[in-house]
Amino acid sequence: MSSKNLIIVSDSTGETAIQMTNAIKVHFDLDGVNILRYPDILSNEEIDEMFNELTGENLIYSTIIREDILKYLKEKALEKNYTVVDLFEVPLTAAEKFFNQKAKREVGLTRTLSEDYFAKIEALDFAMKYDDGKDPRGIKLADIVLIGISRTSKTPLSLNLAFKNYKVCNIPLVPEINPPEELFQVDPKKIIGLIINKDKLNEIRNERLKSMGIVSGGEYSSENRILNELNFALELYEKIGCRVIDVTTKTIEETTSDIITMIDQKDNIN
Repeated sequence: MSSKNLIIVSDSTGETAIQMTNAIKVHFDLDGVNILRYPDILSNEEIDEMFNELTGENLIYSTIIREDILKYLKEKALEKNYTVVDLFEVPLTAAEKFFNQKAKREVGLTRTLSEDYFAKIEALDFAMKYDDGKDPRGIKLADIVLIGISRTSKTPLSLNLAFKNYKVCNIPLVPEINPPEELFQVDPKKIIGLIINKDKLNEIRNERLKSMGIVSGGEYSSENRILNELNFALELYEKIGCRVIDVTTKTIEETTSDIITMIDQKDNIN
């Protein structure tokens, strides 16, 4: 009695076909059925090699996206009396009709999306590692360095930029503490100084203290303290030669967009 084989063929990793296979096989008793996987099939020659290895009865699940390679696969399968199921045929055809556009059918698009996902994870890990001045060594490693006094949205901006694949280090500025020397050792065009209106900052700091159960703001939210910190920050920005963004009336998304525009200008100039 010839063996029964379920063949997974793909021009990428084959993960899509595997997930589909797993969803289907739970509906059947497949004891004794072999599941064979052939990823990264990119040429007719590789299809020939695959068919040379196959014996018995074979059902082929394919996620090959290139039409010429898929056509050759179907022709060879027909010669061998094997059944080919194109897992993309029905959904792609329906989508082409619905969106009124031709499918790209480019190899590796899913893999590209995966790479983008992992780049985001790496950027998020970076943002958390170098958040709030935890390690000034991040200044030299970062794509973008955000500096500013307390409550100027450094952390939410760092995370939002990380979602856009930028590695961001943020450094809090306090007049009593010398800023890291690394700020003077990198290209100032990748450093963004954040500034805010004193009255708005006073309001934000008082709200922050109230959320912590502190009724009286004390020095942290006093006008003299805020003016002292703002002046310290502005003097440092001028000394570094970095660009400055006023976040007073901007949303996080608006400020993020402004930062990216500035950084892209820096890259274009270089």
